[in-house]
Amino acid sequence: MKFYKINLLLILAFIHIGLFAQQDAQYTNYMYNTQIVNPAYVGNRGLTSINLLARTQWLDLEGSPETTALSIDSSIGDNERMGIGLSVFSDKIGPTSENRVNVDYSYAINFLWSKLTFGIKAGLVEMDIDYSKLNIANLSDPLLKYNYNKIQPRLGLGFYFNTEKYYLGFSAPNILETKYYDELNIENTFFSKVSDRIHYYLIAGYVFDINSKVKVKPASLVKVVRGAPVQWDLSMNFLFNYKVTLGISNRLDSAISALGGFQLSDNFFVGLSYDYTTHQIKQFNDGTYELILRIDLMNKDRKILTPRFF
Repeated sequence: MKFYKINLLLILAFIHIGLFAQQDAQYTNYMYNTQIVNPAYVGNRGLTSINLLARTQWLDLEGSPETTALSIDSSIGDNERMGIGLSVFSDKIGPTSENRVNVDYSYAINFLWSKLTFGIKAGLVEMDIDYSKLNIANLSDPLLKYNYNKIQPRLGLGFYFNTEKYYLGFSAPNILETKYYDELNIENTFFSKVSDRIHYYLIAGYVFDINSKVKVKPASLVKVVRGAPVQWDLSMNFLFNYKVTLGISNRLDSAISALGGFQLSDNFFVGLSYDYTTHQIKQFNDGTYELILRIDLMNKDRKILTPRFF
């Protein structure tokens, strides 16, 4: 079994490198931290929010993906039409690691019963590959000598439309396609094809009032990248008495997830999800756990009347 796990780790590492931006880190609890995928969301809730997310993917598989994200966003200006945010990410798998720092800005146009917000994201990403982290017997392959470190700029765009009942968003967190290893003389090799490709995200959701204490929100996220399968997340989340959230999500052909959360107070929300893997790799791991903590800081002379469900 250990032999198979080591070989599987190598496959995962090379897939992560070869499809580096074809598959950015994925999040089950994206609906509680939409800033991750759409810069237009910053400031939308009219509060200052701090979000911490930790994800351990494919538990019990050595070298499997681990992701942490810290973000903060706030509305600014007297009319709260503008928002600003800062986010820091770390994503690791096998010998590769990716670190990002982003700044987000949004501007909203208010209508009678709705709001349309435009957002921009700018930042830096560091890609690091250290093959000494691989525990393999044969290191004679000349390609494995290419330890690598590079920092590149990122620029993203997005829009977000919402009313009190539903939302719709479209974004590309990075519109700059970057080639890696381009400064090395390794043309016509696996590494010469490593590139950072554009991700397109479409998100949507609608909140139904079952009664005065129960709400239900069907939601969807679609991620499209050239050269990679379309990722489609479908979820159904329930909010009970503005305190407890329970939900289920299906990432088509990939995982089925259970989600839960609790509003500890007006200021603190904690959520946990578990992904059960449904593709072939399920025999090598014990699933994926993701934890999110959100802290809402109330602006002066304001208070939170009811927690937002999106």
